Amino acid sequence: MPATLLGILGLALLGTLHAQDSIPVQADFQQDKLTGRWYSIGLASNSNWFKEKRHLMKMCTTIISTTADGNLEVTSTYPKGDQCVTRNSLYTKTEQPGRFSYTSPRWGSKHNIHVVETNYEEYALVATQISKSTGSSTMVLLYSRTKELSPERLEMFTQFSREQGLTDDEILILPQTGETESAGI
Repeated sequence: MPATLLGILGLALLGTLHAQDSIPVQADFQQDKLTGRWYSIGLASNSNWFKEKRHLMKMCTTIISTTADGNLEVTSTYPKGDQCVTRNSLYTKTEQPGRFSYTSPRWGSKHNIHVVETNYEEYALVATQISKSTGSSTMVLLYSRTKELSPERLEMFTQFSREQGLTDDEILILPQTGETESAGI
């Protein structure tokens, strides 16, 4: 019996590792070209917080910069009620260019971040596997240099999200907001 249990656990672990490896990363990733201002156009997730807050979500502005040690500082500003809230995250580079890790100081969750595809000047598709004590979830973000993207890019985001196991009610094209614009963001 213990050997069977170990075998099952081993297969489960292998499946988890395979799922993380199955998320592609941008070929010839060039981190310096990813820096600058981005707008979050699309967000897909199977997490509980997304399901609870989906109806409140709006487009946000994200500034990506490289730190002295080669990591990414990601600063997102989004509307919350009648004010703008800013959240800073430090994405630590891994041995694979285009892949980063992040641990949330607030929730203790571990994030395995993949820059899946980008042309650096128009859009970036980013997928994140999130693990915490209560379980795991997937999040896909579509960033744009402008507040609008072509229907083809939106469809690419939707299709990729579905390929990650997300359903249509877990995929959202974020509505624009005037609140962060009036704040100069």
